[in-house]
Amino acid sequence: MAEFTMPSLGADMDEGVLVEWLVRPGDQVGRGDVVAVVETAKSAIEVECFETGTVDALLVEPGAAVPVGTPLAVIRPAAPAPAEPAARAVPEPTAGPALPAAVPRTEPAAPAAPAAPAAPEPATRRVAEPAEPAEPGVSTPLVRHLAEDKGVDLAAVRGTGPGGRITRSDVERAAAARPPERVRASPLARRLAGILGVDLTAVRGTGSGAAVRADDVRAAARAAAPGEAEAAAPERAAAPAVPDTSRAGKPSGPVAAPPGDRAAAARRAIAGLMARSKREIPHYYLSTTIDMEAAVSWMRERNRSRPVAERLIPAALTLKAVALAARQAPELNGYWRDDGFVPGETVRLGVAVSLRGGGLTAPALQDADAMSVPELMAALKDLVARARSGRLRASETADPTLTVTNLGDQGVEAVFGVIYPPQVALVGLGRVGERPVAVDGMLAVRPAVTATLSADHRASDGATGARFLTALDRLLQRPEDL
Repeated sequence: MAEFTMPSLGADMDEGVLVEWLVRPGDQVGRGDVVAVVETAKSAIEVECFETGTVDALLVEPGAAVPVGTPLAVIRPAAPAPAEPAARAVPEPTAGPALPAAVPRTEPAAPAAPAAPAAPEPATRRVAEPAEPAEPGVSTPLVRHLAEDKGVDLAAVRGTGPGGRITRSDVERAAAARPPERVRASPLARRLAGILGVDLTAVRGTGSGAAVRADDVRAAARAAAPGEAEAAAPERAAAPAVPDTSRAGKPSGPVAAPPGDRAAAARRAIAGLMARSKREIPHYYLSTTIDMEAAVSWMRERNRSRPVAERLIPAALTLKAVALAARQAPELNGYWRDDGFVPGETVRLGVAVSLRGGGLTAPALQDADAMSVPELMAALKDLVARARSGRLRASETADPTLTVTNLGDQGVEAVFGVIYPPQVALVGLGRVGERPVAVDGMLAVRPAVTATLSADHRASDGATGARFLTALDRLLQRPEDL
């Protein structure tokens, strides 16, 4: 049996709240399937499973706050496929004296005869039969949960994924194509609505497609007059409290963190981590002003032939340039762990995103250096949208190798950031605006940006940081090579 445990979703996370299970005992899950939603001090995150098998038991109830590493579920690994029977064959003669052709009785042909027709059969079956037939309703736990939430019959949905699999987009299209039959709400939201006596039809949903989330129900309950809320829920006193769990993973009591305090909790988490960063990490800072004339001109030329929704913005160019520069200064791309630098295997570029309810998070763009600029632009838009709607994946929040914070859209000229441990560097980007610059001995007005670097002096020194910023400048002068 394998244990599915509360994951660590950031250096500042000690515990998380299990918001919702997306699977039930008996469900088949595969590696990478989203099986639960976990809420940290900053946001709600979809958590993937790293085992393939069957959900044997769920150990923690939704609403429970448990420490990182606590077992949440037990997964029974998939049984290995039985080995194909090997066909028996007459052994090849070995090196040695050859048998005379006139002595056939030494070749026992009879035992090998029954196995002869069976030999090609398994190979033929493996070729002719697909490993996983595309049956109606074949989908991941997350898609099945989404279909249940939206009231969509998976048997009536045509899958557009690989092998006919039904994707999240297929379910959302099917839900949008039919008239709504009921209030769209998550199972946890429905459960809380029953406990708190909240009418879901009167609640404005803030989830995907205006679905009602648990926070929406709690907010509606707080907004109701105390007397009205009690009158509407006469059974509330008898209803069981949403349990908490101890370090052993067993329910121990109700969760005491009011949803209204989420912004304050996020602020406390950020404050604790940043205080630790400034206390433990010897920062050094560098900055440079980069001429963006070539990059902006190239971007405008490309945008003329692109649909409005797919047009590039300067942030996509600068992020790609940062990712490529990180490859040229690998001492800045990694972690400080156990009193030593551990280089990142790839460039997982963290992007600081401000959240609507307050606070910020820094999900990662995996292999940002290998993406084209349009691909990075699309990935950035998707990541920011899901970060602000509470739909991040656990794999997107774990272990960025280098973080970028861009406050140019706020009009800021320069950003000198604080390193997010255990990382060893943070890049700050300000506003791309017109500035007077000297070009070939003449004064000109051109678009420019101030790029800054905050780096850990234990892992690198100023020469390394200068090499990184020089590489960043050089890359942005040749945007066609990004």
